[in-house]
Amino acid sequence: MKRALVSASALLLLALALAAWVESRRARPVALTPTLTGQPEYCLTCHDRASVPEISPSHPVKAFGCVVCHGGERLALDAALAHSTLRGGRNPSDLSVVEASCGGSACHSGAASDQRDHIQRVQTSVQATYAGAIAQIRYAFGAQPDLQARLGVVAIADPEITTGTGLPALDAFDPAQETSPAVQKFAQNCLNCHLSAEPRPGPQYTRFTGCAACHTPVAGTGVQLTGAGGQVNAPAQPIHRLTIAIPYSQCNACHNRGNYDLRNLQFNPRADEAGRSAERPYDRLHDYYQPIAQFTQCEYELDCVDCHTTGEAMGDGDIHSNKAEAQYIQCRTCHGTLAEPPLTRTIGDANDLALRLAFLNPVIDLQVGDAIVVTEKGEPIWNMRQRPDGAFELAGKVTGARYTVPLVANSQCKQKPDQQESRYCHECHAVQR
Repeated sequence: MKRALVSASALLLLALALAAWVESRRARPVALTPTLTGQPEYCLTCHDRASVPEISPSHPVKAFGCVVCHGGERLALDAALAHSTLRGGRNPSDLSVVEASCGGSACHSGAASDQRDHIQRVQTSVQATYAGAIAQIRYAFGAQPDLQARLGVVAIADPEITTGTGLPALDAFDPAQETSPAVQKFAQNCLNCHLSAEPRPGPQYTRFTGCAACHTPVAGTGVQLTGAGGQVNAPAQPIHRLTIAIPYSQCNACHNRGNYDLRNLQFNPRADEAGRSAERPYDRLHDYYQPIAQFTQCEYELDCVDCHTTGEAMGDGDIHSNKAEAQYIQCRTCHGTLAEPPLTRTIGDANDLALRLAFLNPVIDLQVGDAIVVTEKGEPIWNMRQRPDGAFELAGKVTGARYTVPLVANSQCKQKPDQQESRYCHECHAVQR
């Protein structure tokens, strides 16, 4: 009896010691109360600040926390329970959940006049609707009478049309309703690059879906993205980043990986892609654009975002039938014409959009009183300003490199007043490849 009591006591002490050891190994709850919500959350118990960096200057953890964007159970200490209600897997910017994650009048679904209508602009853009490609294929194979878009990858409406080419709505493209075998084959093989589509396999195609397709650059890093919403499959480093310093390589994930064969309705990767490696990379001239195109030095030396504005890349808020309707940046936007310099305006307000963008990507120290270049629509090319000596200087948004921009005025250019599109500039200034 005495021996049994001793054994029981020993087992009890062992159990208590084991419990104490387990308890000592358990992470202590780390509470964070974001200023925007005022509600405590315990995500940082596991996701410590050292392993999850600040996602961007405009989304500080102290203000936003995690749950307001990602969802999840804010009071849970068990990982499975905490993650059970995440939005979009690890990508809350997927367009299926972006309104819940990033919306709100003070965030990204506010008024256009306050430059806070990002979600509406993205969802109606040609990158999200794929309306141009769908319209061209359906027209080519007799499924519709003209090139005006009628269908998108999802149904979308635009109650406020602001341009003459804008459309009020698109119905959803349903391949099952198509009678043309070619259109059905297009749907099967060619819907790979719109913002809701999962990327093709391979590091050269790597991107997320939704807003992060552009604003979280991962193309060419070797990270593989799989699953709904572009969930990360065992990345080498945590991917927790939103940026407007988007390198051309990220744009290449959709725009320069090959061509669609309209005869066979299939995607053909670049012929030289298989031989590319870290030891044999492309130079910028050959990496940047499709092989059949001719471009000038600035167009391949700069990054896409150095010229193309948010209105072109993210959409202008209207539904369009093709990319040409939404694209308006031309060589003259930055280089002017024989008769006129580039359009400019002086920053007069501390809340100017140009200053907000420069805060997010401080490659240029913009100040109130600076003269910056603007597009014909008044959209700021905030990384290009006029110096006190009258010259124009552009800062690369990704590289930070400085370029003095040559002007057409007082040059030897022989352009004609009725030939101002960039294609006319390419006739003389295209680089041979």
